Amino acid sequence: MSTVHRIRAACRALPLLLAVLLLSACATSTGPGGRLQPAASAVQVNELELQSDLDWARIRGHKRIETWTIDGPALNRLVIVTRIKPGEHVFLQGKERRSRPDGPWYRTGTRPDELRDLVVDGLREGGWADIETPGLRPASFGGVPGLRFELDMASSSGLRYGGMAAAAEFEGKLYLLLWMAPREHYHDRDAAAVAAMFDRLRFVRR
Repeated sequence: MSTVHRIRAACRALPLLLAVLLLSACATSTGPGGRLQPAASAVQVNELELQSDLDWARIRGHKRIETWTIDGPALNRLVIVTRIKPGEHVFLQGKERRSRPDGPWYRTGTRPDELRDLVVDGLREGGWADIETPGLRPASFGGVPGLRFELDMASSSGLRYGGMAAAAEFEGKLYLLLWMAPREHYHDRDAAAVAAMFDRLRFVRR
């Protein structure tokens, strides 16, 4: 199967994770959809301040989650999840319940490796497979401690994706960013710029 056909298949069979939020963008052939976030401009997503050297289209799901993309969600996507409360799913897919105590529920004070594992569990629920997370390390976002790691995984259609993740606890809530793009062309094209964007992440107190 050619790269083009695999990418089209990935767009038709987006993982369940955030599929509703991305549906309209995936179905639009003229562009990724959303409103433009121009390069070099600082922007706040709730308490997170981001600045990128890339132009993005912002697809807002609701007040605590956004998806940004450059060429369309199947080709590159940055998922920004904010204000995750204790007991909530790391991708805001519900709350902890007695019938499922072992789900990817966020808890304050979670160790870095445990938090990474929660993210991996959430991705698996969304249809991603063969997930590897090299480079788990501490990070500082304007003085707020957090963590970062890389991603290597396969979509439900078998296309290999690379990416990176950043997470931090701020004022009792979790903030999570995930970027992913196909290994063929798109990941290598933008990885350095996205890494620099993650380097500049800051929290703003209101």
